[in-house]
Amino acid sequence: MIDKRELLDFAARHQLQPHVVEKDYALGWMLAGISAHQVLREGWVFKGGTCLKKCFFETYRFSEDLDFTLRDAAHLDEAFLKNAFAEISSWIYDASGLEFPVEMQDFDLFNNPRGNPACQGKVSYRGPLASTSGGLRGLPRIKLDLTADERIVLPPKRAAVFHPYSDAPQEGIDVLAYTYEETFGEKVRALAERTRPRDLYDVINLFRNEQARPTPAVLRDVLTQKCEFKKIPFPALTALEAHKPDLEGTWSSMLGHQLPALPSVEAFWGDLPAFFAWLVSDQEPETPMAYRLGAGESVIRERVLQLPYAARAATPSLEIIRFAGANQLCVDLDYVALDGRQGTRRIEPYSLRRTQDGNIILHAFDVEKNDHRSYRIERIKGAKVSNQGFTPRYAVELTPTGLLSVAPSSTGTRTTSISKGRSSYGRSSYALGPKYIYECPYCGKRFERSKMNSALNPHKDKAGYNCSGRSGFYVDTKY
Repeated sequence: MIDKRELLDFAARHQLQPHVVEKDYALGWMLAGISAHQVLREGWVFKGGTCLKKCFFETYRFSEDLDFTLRDAAHLDEAFLKNAFAEISSWIYDASGLEFPVEMQDFDLFNNPRGNPACQGKVSYRGPLASTSGGLRGLPRIKLDLTADERIVLPPKRAAVFHPYSDAPQEGIDVLAYTYEETFGEKVRALAERTRPRDLYDVINLFRNEQARPTPAVLRDVLTQKCEFKKIPFPALTALEAHKPDLEGTWSSMLGHQLPALPSVEAFWGDLPAFFAWLVSDQEPETPMAYRLGAGESVIRERVLQLPYAARAATPSLEIIRFAGANQLCVDLDYVALDGRQGTRRIEPYSLRRTQDGNIILHAFDVEKNDHRSYRIERIKGAKVSNQGFTPRYAVELTPTGLLSVAPSSTGTRTTSISKGRSSYGRSSYALGPKYIYECPYCGKRFERSKMNSALNPHKDKAGYNCSGRSGFYVDTKY
């Protein structure tokens, strides 16, 4: 289990409450345990808002629950679930030291509105923040929502789980999950059916991310089948109007703790007309042009930032800036100017770029000076998300391109077995693991690594100059 200091440091860097980060940590290990279980691995399909955070976008709202569609309704049995989660809890403890006490695991079976069995489970955990003298009753909990009669329109895919903590399994974590298109469709269906703040937040965030946006036709098809199954009308903006007062009233209480800073509900509600025009009429939203590229500049949208040594201290600030850009929020940037003066600037963040001489700069708009500015990242001393929103005047190029990488095929050599009613788990391994691609910043030559290691092999550029001892920039991951 990670040290308490690592968790507190992570929370401080990302401007979140420590208990929110601790739950994210516990969620990652619970997903690892479910995926390692021989029976559940191919039978439980991950979905919902936590799936968006853990499998598709690491720079996203933090979540609290785990939602699954079960392929076998027989798993909705209290004895089966208690036995399976006792096995999972034992494996998690052996692998990480994180404790899920079996006596604090409850599974409430009930019939859903369609008259079919469903389950709401609650599993408590003792994480890095837990007091040894508090007993079991005060432990935080993870809620599990389990159903077996949902319509899965598209074949699920195995997805990598984002778990940015030092004790992550060496082979990574993966889980069988809804496709991105299906997850998007589920969120639109949920917005129409229950209209909660997190549904509005999710739908508009997915819509804004044009790099991952599916075609309207595909989303309409998924959504139509989802709505037919639930026996509800196809979503329409006019039908949501009556729910706006409730959204405004619960926006802060339901979302505030999941985000470093809370955008206004109006900023998200105001994008609904453009979303429905795109969904129903294939009308592409108007988007601003990107800020012009300087000579030799290249945009950085790599998922894991690999920065020069002198600039690595800015990594936490850049992750905060990325979050702010995705949520169209201004940032208070603590910056040291070339003359040595340090001060705070409120900026609209737009683009992170590498110049032709190898420097990395942040392009932004200074709100007070009412003008474009660029900032050398090694001079950034801190960043804090503000509650001030902005309407983009340039394209926001800060979110990583596309989705998180899909995990290796489930036909790899992961070993799991059940014997005498108890699970024994082997460590996961794959015959063909991921390859991490690094690029020399001087000559452009690329190198493949089996692990994330930016050190480059000795080599020469096209002119014959020695590039030995260089550190490369992360470019991509291949499977």
